[in-house]
Amino acid sequence: MSKIKPRGKVPKKAAIDEIVEIKTLIRHPMHSGRMKDKNGKIIPKRIINKFVVKFNNEEVFNMNLEPSISTNPYIAFPFKAKVSGTFDFQWIDDNGDKYSMKRKMTVA
Repeated sequence: MSKIKPRGKVPKKAAIDEIVEIKTLIRHPMHSGRMKDKNGKIIPKRIINKFVVKFNNEEVFNMNLEPSISTNPYIAFPFKAKVSGTFDFQWIDDNGDKYSMKRKMTVA
């Protein structure tokens, strides 16, 4: 399996009350539990099932993911900039593995 790697794009600067787009992508195989490996064995289900974003420790976005989500899920959402701070992104998969990333944004 490839290395699971989260990526995200957050504007470094935003104006007060500006609506910015937050973009994320995580490299994850999202195995549905229906595919077989080269030996014919079923690959166990392993998907990211929860995505949570906090800004300055306050939850601003969350999403439950289902097996129909594609490999390497891309998620984007709008955010209204009010104050400077840090986004904390967290993805959780079926195994309980957590992948996280932080990005800062300055509001002026």
